[in-house]
Amino acid sequence: MKLLDALILSLAAFFVIIGIYEIMTVGVGQAYWLVMVAMILFFIQVYRKKK
Repeated sequence: MKLLDALILSLAAFFVIIGIYEIMTVGVGQAYWLVMVAMILFFIQVYRKKK
C-alpha cells in the first residue's frame, strides 16, 4: 500500500468516526456532508486499487 492510499483510507475512517459522532449529537442533517466525504474517499480508494 502506497502512502497516498494509506492517507486516503485514514481520512475516510476519520470522517466516518466524526460523522457518526456528529449524527449522534446534532442529527443527520448537520452531519450529512461528513458521511458523504467519507463515501467519496472510499470510492476513490476502491478506484485506485482497481487501477
